[in-house]
Amino acid sequence: MRIYAVRELDGFSHIWLIWGFSENVDAQKNLTVRPPRLGGNKRVGVFASRSPFRPNNLGLSSVRLKKIEITEGAPVITVSGADLISGTPIYDIKPYIPFTDSHPDASAGFVESNEFPLLDVEISEDLLSIIPEEKRQTLLTILKNDPRPAYHDDGDRTYGFNFAGFEIKFRVKDNKSEVISIE
Repeated sequence: MRIYAVRELDGFSHIWLIWGFSENVDAQKNLTVRPPRLGGNKRVGVFASRSPFRPNNLGLSSVRLKKIEITEGAPVITVSGADLISGTPIYDIKPYIPFTDSHPDASAGFVESNEFPLLDVEISEDLLSIIPEEKRQTLLTILKNDPRPAYHDDGDRTYGFNFAGFEIKFRVKDNKSEVISIE
């Protein structure tokens, strides 16, 4: 009977997913954050950001709907462009409707006025193979978007962050993010 819930959903190219940050359960929750697009040294309210550290752990993603299959009496929905990890609980699905969900004249606050160039990412196949296959593209996207505070621009400095249970160490020089180690 769960299949009735997705009836006619396959007519939409995109859907909204409302989901839970299930891996952030122990994260400290602050009401202000330091967005990388502001250089990492200016605080804004958490609701003026897309920080994963939310007071309510709810996430919202617009994704492309690839296909819907019925497997063992239950719908299996395949999407692309999701910014969540495998196994994340999804609480609701809504169709993306272009004439109501798109606002071409919308302003983008502090994000609009800050240029944020993408980096080229260099990572050996040996290092990349350490990361589970389903999480590799997300890691590459994070590195491409330069996770350093913007006021840091030292090509000899090693930076690090936790991702999927690993410590990712990298350097940035000449618009390239080079992964040094994954532990």
